[in-house]
Amino acid sequence: MPTKFPEPPFPKQRQDMPGWTDELDPLPDHGERSYKGSGRLLDRAALVTGGDSGIGRAVAIAFAREGADVVISYLSEDRDAEETARWVEDAGRKAILVPGDIGDESHCKALVKRTLDELGRLDILINNAAHQASFQSIDDITTEEWDLTFRTNVDAMFYLCKEALRHMKPGSSIINTSSINATDPSPSLLAYATTKGAIANFTAGLAAMVAKKGVRVNAVAPGPIWTPLIPSTLPMEKVENFGRNTPMGRPGQPAELAATYVLLASSEASYTTGALIEVTGGRPML
Repeated sequence: MPTKFPEPPFPKQRQDMPGWTDELDPLPDHGERSYKGSGRLLDRAALVTGGDSGIGRAVAIAFAREGADVVISYLSEDRDAEETARWVEDAGRKAILVPGDIGDESHCKALVKRTLDELGRLDILINNAAHQASFQSIDDITTEEWDLTFRTNVDAMFYLCKEALRHMKPGSSIINTSSINATDPSPSLLAYATTKGAIANFTAGLAAMVAKKGVRVNAVAPGPIWTPLIPSTLPMEKVENFGRNTPMGRPGQPAELAATYVLLASSEASYTTGALIEVTGGRPML
């Protein structure tokens, strides 16, 4: 891994939602040139939501280099998703692209079925896709916006876990993406932060519920990570100084989270379930 990552201030920039990787300045690091696999997920089948960019892309690349085939779930960002698939296939593994809205329960069921049909099994489920938007007043948050945030971040996780667990064998792993916002909520991200707290709670409860089935359920809690979500959802001045409020003084790169997801997905974490792993650049979650 490089020892030097970009630090703020960043160039002023703004994108329309949901944002594009190749329009970010600086470009994010997903481990394309740095992640080295060692066969820890050999011949496993993984379903990764939000796999087109950001953390999802970094996880897909790492999983492929560890020997897994990957179903890449995404909303509509074909250009980004195709680039993720290219890196997965470059590692010699299968990449299955499935666009669609995970807030729709029928689509979640179809995602699991597609994984089983294409790969023959489902060993790893990564609930990573998320929606966020910034608001300075609760009066600015519409009912539709609140519902969209919960449908994408919480309801979809429930739908996918429920469907996937019907097919997952002992030794399988579910990993949910929470956030530092679960315990240190940003006021302008009220809806998003609330869902991230719910994800942490859901993870702990589901882990206890399914432990006897031999399926482990954990969560990763990232701090500020440089992805297309940032310039497409935050005010320009916050983008310019994104990550400066961490002890490391910078945002994390997606590549810096990949190894945590690999560990939790692998048999090396066989006694780890119900955990919330913080990757926050030194900001505490207490």
